[in-house]
Amino acid sequence: MRSTLKTAHKRFLTLQSYTREPGLTALLVIQVLLIFFVMPLSNMGVLPRPVVPATFVLLVIAILVVTSRSYAVSALVIVAIVLAIFGIVLRADDPSLLTEFLSQGGRLLGLGALSWVIARAVFARGRVSVHRVQGAVILYLNFALFFFVLYQLLDTLSAHAFSGLPAPGTEHGTGAALLYFSFSTLTTAGFGDIAPLNPLARNLANLEAVIGQLFPATLLARLVSLELEHRRQSRASRAE
Repeated sequence: MRSTLKTAHKRFLTLQSYTREPGLTALLVIQVLLIFFVMPLSNMGVLPRPVVPATFVLLVIAILVVTSRSYAVSALVIVAIVLAIFGIVLRADDPSLLTEFLSQGGRLLGLGALSWVIARAVFARGRVSVHRVQGAVILYLNFALFFFVLYQLLDTLSAHAFSGLPAPGTEHGTGAALLYFSFSTLTTAGFGDIAPLNPLARNLANLEAVIGQLFPATLLARLVSLELEHRRQSRASRAE
């Protein structure tokens, strides 16, 4: 019985190792599609309503695949998904601050857990691979998504936290304008059509802009040092 369980466990770990890297690629593709195509087109009313939820379902599946090696993180992701769905369902029937906190809190928890797993893989020792670079891109996108959720929550709590936002009900529930603001802040493009008015919103925008400048520089330095270390170890092993 024990040998059967050990064999099954080994096969499960092998399956995890085979699916994690393709899952990372799928996660990056789904994120790019969701952020730069699905949400803007849905905001314009071009796409059918089921497209956004279906894309989120695919995103959740990819996240679970990527985090499957860590049972604790996978559990956090599942809790985050339940909280987010629970908050969205309750908000549809009875909008309140509690349902908003449940929904946005679940998203923040899920993004935080995913980012933790990816950050450990990106900045860990070892050779610089394509999948590690993909993880770095996902981590960068996650920063924008994390602040986007914070901006949404702040916009709900304060009616005039931002200027230049579309009138309520014109975005088909996607919040694409705040997502656009988050990315323009992270990249310091700052087109100026949307501006933070609330003091907390301004400080969050400043923090996001600082992260957007420091993260690529820190990441590049780390990847270069890892590659140089790998080459040094390779030369040392060949010399032996």
